[in-house]
Amino acid sequence: MSRLRELLGGQRAVGVLLHLSSLPGPAPSGGFGASAFEWLDLLAQHQVGVWQVLPLAPTDSTGSPYSSPSGFALNPQFLDPDQPLPAWTLEQRLAFDQWRRQQRHWLVDHCRFMVLRERFGEGPWWQWPEPLQRRSAAALAELDRQAAGPLRQEAERQWWLQQQWQRIRQHASAQGVQLLGDLPFYGAHDSADVWSNPQLFSLGPNGSLSQQSGVPPDYFAATGQLWSTPVYRWGRHRLTGFRWWLRRLERQLELFDLLRLDHFRAFSAYWSVPGADATAEHGTWQSSPGAAIISRLQKRRGGSLPLVAEDLGVITPDVEALRDRFQLPGMKVLQFAFEGDPSNIYLPQNFGSGSWVVYTGTHDNATALGWWQGQSAEARAQMEAILGHGVQAPGWELLRLALASTADLAMVPLQDLLSLDDRARFNTPGTASGNWSWRLEGSINGLAGHLSGLAAMARVYGRGRSSG
Repeated sequence: MSRLRELLGGQRAVGVLLHLSSLPGPAPSGGFGASAFEWLDLLAQHQVGVWQVLPLAPTDSTGSPYSSPSGFALNPQFLDPDQPLPAWTLEQRLAFDQWRRQQRHWLVDHCRFMVLRERFGEGPWWQWPEPLQRRSAAALAELDRQAAGPLRQEAERQWWLQQQWQRIRQHASAQGVQLLGDLPFYGAHDSADVWSNPQLFSLGPNGSLSQQSGVPPDYFAATGQLWSTPVYRWGRHRLTGFRWWLRRLERQLELFDLLRLDHFRAFSAYWSVPGADATAEHGTWQSSPGAAIISRLQKRRGGSLPLVAEDLGVITPDVEALRDRFQLPGMKVLQFAFEGDPSNIYLPQNFGSGSWVVYTGTHDNATALGWWQGQSAEARAQMEAILGHGVQAPGWELLRLALASTADLAMVPLQDLLSLDDRARFNTPGTASGNWSWRLEGSINGLAGHLSGLAAMARVYGRGRSSG
């Protein structure tokens, strides 16, 4: 039995991808309020074992949780507006003080960063006054004295976010639903992480990028993709025993039952591009110490690795070997399957004996309906031949293939259950606007029929907590 199957209670499972921000509610963004609890109740009622969300971190100016000012903090927009923060009791103050000491390694500088960001009109840290940009001890001490109130308020906000999220997690556990989170490989250039640990990132003397991340040119992008985040100075990380990385991973595993490692291939090798370049064409592959990081995490956790490797794209044998060495499940996306090649690795009949999480699509894909509307006649014919009938509801037909596959876990975005077109698409990679904003209309209870259909189909293929 695979490790993932063990984590799923020994059974093949089904889950739904729905980010917190898409939940209905009174706030501009969904969050840690009543809708989250109603959603968990609905999942449990229909034997759906996994709820996947995107990173819970604060977003950048475009709304992306993958380019966050903090790799450790929670998004303040998720605070439940219907749950007024109560007056502090002595017990809460003691618990807060203890938590603040435990999280000091990131919390102190996160609070400083957010206060300074507001002070300097949201400008990036490398444009702040030099003493603060370079973290002069005297300047930081003066900040701590002058802004003691706002700094504490920022810490308290993170504390209340933590409390609200933990209530959601406890409710999920009580309902038998596991929470699957997501961890970006890189951190944003303009972040508390980079500002407070500049020695760990590829920066020039003035804070500019010395080397930046991306992927090389391929069939989809003639000049590659440039992500404008600093790559890591791995030599410095090795000197600390990968302390920052381990703390980052362990922080996320405090929040989730399972964790997807985004851009997993960079744990083996990463594409490093000169910091001043405007395209990714002239980068080079550099080796990455992912095996050492994962091995240390495994040892610290007593052998437990509740991780999912996002191994999409052009994956080389070294990446597969790293994934398989630690028995991590990989990913399959059915929207990539129908290209006329019978050996396509995303076709369910080609999954083989490995451990997989199969998706109809992800947050970066078109919705299933939008995808189907853009497919060629040949691709449509191939899918219909595999199904043995015509396609009327593309999302549900992809879901049928996912559930019938050998994958341990089958995941479906909520938009596909609702048969929504690309107006409900969550993100289009390579675009800077119009993303991350889809919000569920109507009530959670209005989804009962869709979840009932999911549960019925899952039972046919032996999935769900009550299935054998």
